[in-house]
Amino acid sequence: MEHEIKFESNQNRFYISNNNNETIAEVTFKPVNENTIILYHTFVDISLRGQGIAKILVDKVVDYARLNNLKIKPTCSYALKIMTHSSSYQDVLIN
Repeated sequence: MEHEIKFESNQNRFYISNNNNETIAEVTFKPVNENTIILYHTFVDISLRGQGIAKILVDKVVDYARLNNLKIKPTCSYALKIMTHSSSYQDVLIN
């Protein structure tokens, strides 16, 4: 099943909503300075778990960071785990 991922720039989040416009998955971040963002929260509703949605959302933030020449400091436990265990994120990762 394909889900539309939306970006809400004023909330610094990528998210998926259901037919009732309720958020059922999201990843949020905040700017620290002009070069760095903190990825601090991921949420996936139980109805979507096990489908790789959280990783897809984290990858959206990574793409955003790359496009904007930003580094990411993950403080969310999920994002920290996947970003530190894969070399594909090293160009944007700040530990």
